[in-house]
Amino acid sequence: MRRPGIGVFEFFRRSSSENGAIDAFLTEEIFQRIGIMCQFYLTFFEMPVNCRSVNHLFGPNMDALLEWIQSPSHLKKLSRENLPSLAQELRERLVETVSQTGGHFSSNLGTVELTIALHYVFNTPEDRLVWDVGHQTYPHKILTGRNALMGSLRQKGGLSGFPRREESVYDAFGTAHSSTSISAALGMAVAHKQTGSQRKAVAIIGDGALTAGMAYEAMNNAGNSPYDLLVILNDNDMSISPPVGALNHYLAELMGGRFYAQAKKLGEQVLRNAPPLFALAKHLEEQTQNLIQPHTIFEKLGFTYTGPVDGHDVQGLVDTLQKLHKTSGPQFLHVVTRKGKGYAQAEMDPVAYHGPGKFDPAVGLRSAGQSPVTFTQVFGQWLCDMADKDPRLVAITPAMREGSGMVAFSQRFPSRYHDVGIAEQHAVTFAAGLACEGLKPVVAIYSTFLQRAYDQLIHDVALQKLPVVFALDRAGLVGADGPTHAGMYDIAFTRCIPNMSVACPADEKECRQLLSTAYSLDHPVTVRYPRGAGVGTPVEADLSALPWGKAQVKRQGEGVAILAFGPLLYEALKAAQTLNATVVNMRWAKPLDLQILKDMAQTHDRLVTVEDGTRKGGAGAAVLEALQDMGLVKPVLVIGFEDEFTEHGDPKVLMQDYGLTAEGIAQRISQQWPDVQSTPMLRRVV
Repeated sequence: MRRPGIGVFEFFRRSSSENGAIDAFLTEEIFQRIGIMCQFYLTFFEMPVNCRSVNHLFGPNMDALLEWIQSPSHLKKLSRENLPSLAQELRERLVETVSQTGGHFSSNLGTVELTIALHYVFNTPEDRLVWDVGHQTYPHKILTGRNALMGSLRQKGGLSGFPRREESVYDAFGTAHSSTSISAALGMAVAHKQTGSQRKAVAIIGDGALTAGMAYEAMNNAGNSPYDLLVILNDNDMSISPPVGALNHYLAELMGGRFYAQAKKLGEQVLRNAPPLFALAKHLEEQTQNLIQPHTIFEKLGFTYTGPVDGHDVQGLVDTLQKLHKTSGPQFLHVVTRKGKGYAQAEMDPVAYHGPGKFDPAVGLRSAGQSPVTFTQVFGQWLCDMADKDPRLVAITPAMREGSGMVAFSQRFPSRYHDVGIAEQHAVTFAAGLACEGLKPVVAIYSTFLQRAYDQLIHDVALQKLPVVFALDRAGLVGADGPTHAGMYDIAFTRCIPNMSVACPADEKECRQLLSTAYSLDHPVTVRYPRGAGVGTPVEADLSALPWGKAQVKRQGEGVAILAFGPLLYEALKAAQTLNATVVNMRWAKPLDLQILKDMAQTHDRLVTVEDGTRKGGAGAAVLEALQDMGLVKPVLVIGFEDEFTEHGDPKVLMQDYGLTAEGIAQRISQQWPDVQSTPMLRRVV
């Protein structure tokens, strides 16, 4: 950021090139003091300021409106004529920062004007803004005092990529999973009413998030209530109802103002005394709305509907929001925006720019060349190969086609591909129905999102022992997305379910093989694998399977046996070389290979379990339970994530911090048993 008043300083510097005498008596300190005084005026003067007019006096760098906005209270001091220019600066800031840190990009470019208008009209943080999913809140963070910290976005110790209550008082509710905003905002509205508060509650939800049943559950609850709740639909893909010109703008203004609500209420009071006329009036109102606004589902749910309105007309948004701010009862505002707005490449391909890594803004995204094969790509190829072999295979995703590696499958097998939207509960029960009729469903879902369908997993799939394969992507630590997307709980919450099996492939080759194993079984199975690439193990093209519930000794040592679950096998092998420990690739968290476990317990003094999941109820806990059942008493060290939420940041750095590297594992073992000494590496068994 520039220093306060630097525009004034540069103005005089330019003048000094024409009149050298200025430098004789005007020092940089004086220039800065003048600039600070100007900024003080801009920030605290009690009337709206037209900074473009001030710019004529103090030089072109006063164009940097964003620099002096440290809170929404500063934003409110701008005149409305300055808001479009602020939107342009905000977009430029997003491009500058996200290109350097990586993160969600196209969605944030699309919410710039809406964010400005919300903070301009509402009294935040007293009024509550609840952002659904929350990946589109970078403009919100910039306008609420976090502009200078944007360089730390999604990095360890830096800003979260999502709203977090502990990060700012302006983050009214922590989000990252979809379709929760209306429920949370309604709860706040009820609390405001009960406590006598005049605060407003606003939920901002995208058209994708509106596909989830939870959003409609909340609207069904809110629509027939007396509470003041504003739901804003950020429609950034396909408009539910396209604008229809001047008539639409007039209707939106009429329905968004107090006149409509008051006239409607007065009309109802008068006409209720004449039931036939009241019924006729209601019918005419509904038919008129249906003529101009075909989609009246929100009115049917009890909301007063306004829109569609242009989500990039910041002054028009301010007008609409100011009217809705004064209107009581449940309100629904339909705003149409465009993902990637203002950055041409993102507008043309918003999917590619949804969550890019670092890139050069002048060039855009470029191919990184030959990249290691990821677990997601291994799954996508396996899915296509197995579908070629078995026509019964059908694939399901809850709105994560690209993220789950299913683009090729959707193109090659369109009739066997089902994107059900952000509807995890439906996805799982839908799969159960398919399985009942003899098909072989594969549900591709992130580990963190399977949590949303836990009842369906137990009641609709496992209880009926239906052969559904759950391909759990993003298992373990996810890094920059942080605790909301962490996949370290699935072993614990799936292994306790009867009829379920849990596979933990250690590398890319095993991932393909264990997917084939899971597909061949007659009961539900989860195959969990991490984000990104593994160690680079070559993947064979066949569809061969590994034995169900069988482990493999990878290294023979003595004294200590390390039982590794999943990709941490390779860190365990490195640690074992310094400790001369035995290493077992367990492959399955359920069922455990009890014979190998018994052999390890009988031939070693100590056992260590290693997993990229929570220690509480995880694979290590399963080993302890099995040893107890067999009546074997052995010292066991369980290594995994502790009973706390992980932070966001670089995965490699975080794994070091959590002690889940070769050095960390060896250190934990030595700390637990100081007598364990490093010895020369013995032979490996492969």
